[in-house]
Amino acid sequence: MSAIQKVQHPHPESRKYGAYQSEIYANGMFKNIMPTVTTDPNKLEEQAKQCMSKKGYNYVGGGAGERATMDANRLAFRQWKLVPRMLRQTTHRDLRVELFGRTHDTPLLIAPIGVQVIFHEDKETGIADVAAELGIPYILSTASSSTIEEVAQASGDGARWYQLYWPQDDEVTVSLLNRAQKAGFEVLVVTLDTWALSWRPWDLDSAYVPFVKGIGDQTGFSDPVFRRKFKEKHGKEVEEDIHNAALEWQSDVFSGAAHTWDQLELLKKHWNGPIVLKGIQHPEDALKAVEAGVQGIICSNHGGRQLDGAVGSLEMLPEIVEAVGDKITILFDSGVRTGVDVIKALALGAKAVLVGRPWVYGLGIAGKAGARDVLRGLLAASNMSFHVRFIVLTDPTGSRSKYGPRRHSECRWL
Repeated sequence: MSAIQKVQHPHPESRKYGAYQSEIYANGMFKNIMPTVTTDPNKLEEQAKQCMSKKGYNYVGGGAGERATMDANRLAFRQWKLVPRMLRQTTHRDLRVELFGRTHDTPLLIAPIGVQVIFHEDKETGIADVAAELGIPYILSTASSSTIEEVAQASGDGARWYQLYWPQDDEVTVSLLNRAQKAGFEVLVVTLDTWALSWRPWDLDSAYVPFVKGIGDQTGFSDPVFRRKFKEKHGKEVEEDIHNAALEWQSDVFSGAAHTWDQLELLKKHWNGPIVLKGIQHPEDALKAVEAGVQGIICSNHGGRQLDGAVGSLEMLPEIVEAVGDKITILFDSGVRTGVDVIKALALGAKAVLVGRPWVYGLGIAGKAGARDVLRGLLAASNMSFHVRFIVLTDPTGSRSKYGPRRHSECRWL
């Protein structure tokens, strides 16, 4: 499959993300201004650890069990190698991508991460503003420390998607969907793997779960249906009894009771737009998603936060692509740390890539300005790496699956 660039001139609407590199050098050489946030992905987490509260850092940096799934995610990226090709027309690089009928400036997406106020007071509203500025779609978590409406206002004209931690109460679920649609959220992302919190030692050792004190519960506390039901049951407003309100909300959202494939009909009935299922790791589940009639899936293991000892998400991406082809839009999440990681996921068949922890570390270091720097760095690194237009990935294991070969994969996105 040829991946030679067809357009030889810069597209008038494509952003010059790579210019950030020149900006850094110019600031340093002529103004003696160095980056506030390190550009080294291997030093970013340690810098964040020094700047953030212990509980805030442990919450985002920790994972399930011994963090073996987190290690697997990084190992999967390390195992796939890029083989560059030379003398291809790559002078003008256009990173735009079309997702569900809308063209975006970049294939990068802001992963839904909850309770952002524990990382920095700029929280979700600040990141939504940054995402809109950079042309990155923002995905709002249900476990937000800002309301749906506040984030929509901060996002302005920016693309925004809504991530659902699916309540057991159908009336509450429908209320959340209605609010998100009214606030201009275009795509519904349904997280499938978090109907109960996993065993997370870094949080357990500090006995820390912010939700029980009402932190990260703003989606529920601002919901009219939840508020009505809480008052009917307890005879109080949410603000008069935060403790019980928090327990009530958590028992609905993280109930310990799983949903099933047939229950997707409720979401399809009440969401007038694309529905994307997050947490797909097995090709047969990807095929089930096609049968269910949703529009997209995210190959994800929740960044290693939900199941210890699981397979790295990138390892499963080629099998999922082989299984479903172009029958459904495939997105990728889990373990992304660098611009080259983005390229690898795209080359293996993802249409776009979610990034989470890196910008949270930037947020913890320097607020939304720090998150902006991290995201600009990822965008620039991706852009600069795309100067090699024709890329083949090699999996050193040489393995195969019943869904197809895993040895070589030519870059599908370019």
